[in-house]
Amino acid sequence: MGYFELRVEQGGISRNDPLTIIRLQAIAAALLQLVVVGAAQPRQSVSYVSNSMLTQRDVFVVAHQDDWQLFMGDVAAKKIAAGDSVTFIYLTAGDDGRDSLYWQTRERAALQSTRLAIGVKAADSAAVRCSTTEVLEHAIRKCMIANTDSYFLRLPDGKRNGAGFARHDFESLRKLRGQKITAITAVDGSAAYRGWGDLMAIASVLIGSSSATADLVVHASDPSVAANPHDHFDHRMAGLLVDDLRKRQKWKTQYYVGYALATRAANRSTDQAREKTAIFLAYDKEMMRANKAWSAYEEHPVFYSECMLRTYARKARSSGDR
Repeated sequence: MGYFELRVEQGGISRNDPLTIIRLQAIAAALLQLVVVGAAQPRQSVSYVSNSMLTQRDVFVVAHQDDWQLFMGDVAAKKIAAGDSVTFIYLTAGDDGRDSLYWQTRERAALQSTRLAIGVKAADSAAVRCSTTEVLEHAIRKCMIANTDSYFLRLPDGKRNGAGFARHDFESLRKLRGQKITAITAVDGSAAYRGWGDLMAIASVLIGSSSATADLVVHASDPSVAANPHDHFDHRMAGLLVDDLRKRQKWKTQYYVGYALATRAANRSTDQAREKTAIFLAYDKEMMRANKAWSAYEEHPVFYSECMLRTYARKARSSGDR
């Protein structure tokens, strides 16, 4: 997830309202107490199930390495616990215009969240198997943990407004889809995508690579501005990528609210909030191991605490229908 600043123009939260600030600080304190009580405890280990025997497969298509934890964390954990085959596709490196140390740490942090959701002990390094895979002549980083696959496309972070960063020639997913640029290159130079159609082709293979008998559900950020206002443009592009592909496919799809989540009413149970918090903290702790200043929670504690208490999703009604 990229930089967040809470702004709600109509009927939402005002950062300058003292009563609102006090209420949110109380929520944050309560949630931290919840974490102390037991959020950091991993779930029971999930037994690996052969892909050939699975009846359901879930694919989470996200822009950044902490997006699914914040906006879909409890849903992903439930799918993993049920023994579903779960795939995470990270479109961007989440680099924020920084160097490789930062985005490589984000990849490790994402895998730490996955390990905790599965129940793999941190000391069991053999549980994570990473390699480079070729998909339609594109090199992509792939990591496998039990019944999960994670693909890191490492495309440049587009910045909140989709303008991109100078470090990577201001390339972004927004510009690629809008045909402002003709190609986008992974931040490590591992692959180049020649147009939005090329990216769609790769995503289609990654999403649909399971057996034909699997019951496939695709999860992504909601591409609708009305349903999901104020969101990061990388989030929106992830949702639009799935939406564009659905015009050709018959996938079941769930769309999730992003930054606007904090303005909605809390709707997670205590157990769901605890589990979601644990998964996010696994990510955040790995970031702080590399650099204490990289804690997302410390940057915006109220916002992240609010996200732990909420998950809002809607089912797409028909192919290509937002």
